[in-house]
Amino acid sequence: MAGMAWGQGTGEGAAATTIETSAGPMEISRIADGFEEPWAIGLLPDGGILVTEREGRLLLLRGGERVDITGVPEVYAEGQGGLLDVMVPRDFEQSREVWLSYAAAVDGGAATAVGKGRLSEDGSALEGFEMLYVGEGLPGGRHFGSRIVEAQDGSVFVTTGDRGTGPDGMQAQDPETVEGSVIHLTREGATATAQENWRRGVYSIGHRNAQGAALGPDGTLWLVEHGAQGGDELNWVREGANYGWPVISYGVNYNGDTIGEGQAAEGMEQPAHYWDPSIAPSGMIVYSGALVPEWAGDVFTGSLNQSFLSRLDMETAAPTGFEEERIEAEETGRVRDVREAPDGSIWFLSVLEGAIFRLAPAEAG
Repeated sequence: MAGMAWGQGTGEGAAATTIETSAGPMEISRIADGFEEPWAIGLLPDGGILVTEREGRLLLLRGGERVDITGVPEVYAEGQGGLLDVMVPRDFEQSREVWLSYAAAVDGGAATAVGKGRLSEDGSALEGFEMLYVGEGLPGGRHFGSRIVEAQDGSVFVTTGDRGTGPDGMQAQDPETVEGSVIHLTREGATATAQENWRRGVYSIGHRNAQGAALGPDGTLWLVEHGAQGGDELNWVREGANYGWPVISYGVNYNGDTIGEGQAAEGMEQPAHYWDPSIAPSGMIVYSGALVPEWAGDVFTGSLNQSFLSRLDMETAAPTGFEEERIEAEETGRVRDVREAPDGSIWFLSVLEGAIFRLAPAEAG
């Protein structure tokens, strides 16, 4: 099958929407639609698109065709669980590896898991898939995370959720558990981090439910995570650091009670930015500036409980961290994932529309 050129939509000729932004007029064009609870996008070097659906489907869109890929692991598709993120490594043309994160049924309930397989030459199968890392089994279907990011050295970061244990549950503060942490793996799937008195592979702790992660231009790992009632966070993640949940938070519990000790505690990191009220951030990029130089280095994330793309200007200051622009249109309903395409356009996945959209300067077409 021939590859789809970047920016060539497959949305059956739907007219583009033009909106005004801080960087001038932008066009939002429909790339593809008809998805059921889509969770993540992976962009292949030949222009193909991988899409995960929460119920357990991995789809390939290429050359105007849509393929249901076989060989995907069985997932725990309950509550927020299911097939989650997809990551295409930089050396895909040689390795053909595809990484997936997902909720897996294990002893004790369900857990966040990550694994990899090889995409067959015809794109129809994920061959030899193997689970590489999995958390402890806990009951319920909440807070699995989960994003996968390839580091500059080829190692892999995976975010996990605290599994919805609430302010009284301390799994996210226990470095010997996987829940509420960032996991660091080698490209082969072995643990890449070993800290004294921490479970091997645990890179950072104190996270509630990180559903967006990306590298900055210097290789720094950033993530966005859901707070409770308020207190969504953007965090700069460092090895061995504790990001506070559920001891500190800028949000409150759903009954209005203060969470833990309040907003700060010794030995716990402060967020680089927080949202109050919550936007339920999901998906994330640190933008290169390739098509829109004014936005170089800025963070983009979607909102799952409102209808916009959030852009944080990382060169500005505001009481909550950074100045924010909210890019809103009919197409930006419940944005689950955000990716930068090779041409510098910004792609996002709308759960509400069941569709992938492309954001680019109007003059770029």
